Amino acid sequence: MLETPDRIEPCFLENPGADIIDVSIRLRETASTLGKQLHPRTSASLAAVVRIMNTYYTNLIEGHATRPKEIERVLRDRISEQDPHRDLLKEAESHMRIQALIEEQYDAGTLGDPASPAFILWLHREFYRDATDTLLTVSGGGHRFQMVPGAFRSLPEHDVAVGVHTPPSSPRIAAFMEHFYHRYSFDKLKNSPSQMLQALAAAHHRLAYIHPFPDGNGRVCRLMSHAMALKAGIGCYGLWAISRGLARGLTAKTDYKMMLMATDQPRQGDYDGRGNLSEKALRAFVVWFLQVCLDQVGFMDSLFDLKNLQSRFAHYVKGHPDWKPEAVHILNYLLRDGDMPRGEASRITGLSERSARDTLKHLLDAGIIRSETPKSPVFLHFSMDHVEILFPNLSPA
Repeated sequence: MLETPDRIEPCFLENPGADIIDVSIRLRETASTLGKQLHPRTSASLAAVVRIMNTYYTNLIEGHATRPKEIERVLRDRISEQDPHRDLLKEAESHMRIQALIEEQYDAGTLGDPASPAFILWLHREFYRDATDTLLTVSGGGHRFQMVPGAFRSLPEHDVAVGVHTPPSSPRIAAFMEHFYHRYSFDKLKNSPSQMLQALAAAHHRLAYIHPFPDGNGRVCRLMSHAMALKAGIGCYGLWAISRGLARGLTAKTDYKMMLMATDQPRQGDYDGRGNLSEKALRAFVVWFLQVCLDQVGFMDSLFDLKNLQSRFAHYVKGHPDWKPEAVHILNYLLRDGDMPRGEASRITGLSERSARDTLKHLLDAGIIRSETPKSPVFLHFSMDHVEILFPNLSPA
C-alpha cells in the first residue's frame, strides 16, 4: 500500500473542462442572488431553520433517524438523561452549534483556513466535546478503544477499512494531512475563485479518503465543506448547506456513497492522469458535487425569494380564519425591514389600534413573530411548525 502523501494525487484537475467551468459560473451567479432581498435579521432566522434541516440530513447520511422537530427541541430544552435518543440528539446539538460557530466566525472575519489540520482537528474536538463514553467508544478490527476528540489516528489499533477502501495507516495520517493542507489551502487559493470551487469539491473526497479520525469523518467532511463554501463566496449567509443535497443526491439517495466509492479507484491506464488515483473519477466527482451545490442553492433561492415568501405568507394567514387578513402586511413588512415597533402595527395594517393589537397577539401566539421583551419591537421567527406551509419540500415527508 502506497504510504506517501502523493497517494491522494491528483488533488486538482490539469484541465477543468467546459462542464466544470459552466457549473462553476452558474453556481456563483445563483449564489449571488440568494437572500439578497431579505433583511439580515430575517436571513438569520431562516439560517437557523436551515441549520436544523442540515443537521437532520447529515444525521440521515449516518443512518440516524432524528426528526427535525426533535432536533429543534434540543435548542429549547435540555436533553433528558433518560431520553432513548440522547446520544443522537447530542450529536445533533453539536452539529448545529459548530455550524453556527463557523458562520459567526466567517461573519466576523476570523474563520480559519478550512483545509488546515488545526481547523479540521478543531471541528472534530468541538463535535465530540460533550460526547458520552458510548459515542467515544470505537470497535472494529478486533480492537476496542476510547477515541480522543480532536486527535488524528496515530496508533496501529486505529487502522480502519471503509468498505473495500483501506485508508492510509494511522502513523502516516499527520503527513497526509499536511499534504492535504499544502494542496487545498484556501489562503493560497483566495485569488483564484475557480480553483476554490474545484478545491471545495475535490477536498471533500480526499479528506474522506484519508479518513483521519477513528470515527466522525463524514460529519467533519461536511462541516469542512460548509466552511469552504463560505470562504469561496457561495455560502449565502448560511441560507443553504450541502448535507441536504448529499443526502438526496441528484438521481438517487445512494448517489453520495456511490460517488465517494467510485472516486477511490486508482489510475486506469496511461490516459487517466498522472497521479495515483483516477483523474477521470475525480473529474466526475467534482462535476457531480458542484451540481449538487448548484441544485441546493437554486432550490433555496426559489424558496427564499421575496415574492414567493410573500405569497406563502398570504396562504399562511388564510389558514387562520380567526385572524384579520391584514396580518400579512406585518409579516411582509418584517420580511423586508427586520423588525417593527409595536405601535406601528395600526399604520402598517390600516386596522384600528385595538384590532392591530389583537392581530399582533395572534402572530405572537403562533410563534411566527417574537420580541425580546413584552414592549420591544417584533421580528420574524421561523420554526419547524411553520416549515410545511412556508417552505414546501425543505423538510422530509
